[in-house]
Amino acid sequence: MLAATDMTRNDWIQTYTGRAYFPAAPRAEDVDIRDIAHALSMLCRYTGHVTRFYSVAEHSIHVSNLVPPEDALAGLLHDGTEAYCNDLASPFKRHLPDYKAAEARNWLAIAEHFSLSPDLPQSVHDADYAMLFAEKAQLFQHPPPMDWAIQPRGAVPDVGTLGMVPMVAEYAFLRRYRELTHGRYIKLA
Repeated sequence: MLAATDMTRNDWIQTYTGRAYFPAAPRAEDVDIRDIAHALSMLCRYTGHVTRFYSVAEHSIHVSNLVPPEDALAGLLHDGTEAYCNDLASPFKRHLPDYKAAEARNWLAIAEHFSLSPDLPQSVHDADYAMLFAEKAQLFQHPPPMDWAIQPRGAVPDVGTLGMVPMVAEYAFLRRYRELTHGRYIKLA
């Protein structure tokens, strides 16, 4: 991890709430649920190659609802790193070990901030994986030109992908967050 002295004035991003966030050297105290909710609501899954806008925030809400209650907050935040490092298509990301390491550092900051385990529960991995197939069936206009390299491991969840507009997805994400935490961890400034 980079030390603060190794960073330059240009190694930060400005978040929705106006903070400076250092994605190469993330700190738990710089994480804000409002930044995560807003950014994920503005990011479209599948690099936008779907029939309608479908945000990472909406996907995360579905994952949160599919896991046991004790794993629901981890399910909601499992893609939280994308708020700070964006996302890359999985087939491309697999070839970028430095990116994956930076993404892992950002997850550790998020996990620390929200008092989550640094290791995502298996139920979150399973729900995230299952959602791929629900989304595949609902969000792609054409059949795949070749088989996806992955196959369902069980029943595909009966979840409707609404394609919420960003403002609605952000509100729904924060509402789910508040349900799970009773308002804990919300920074007001």
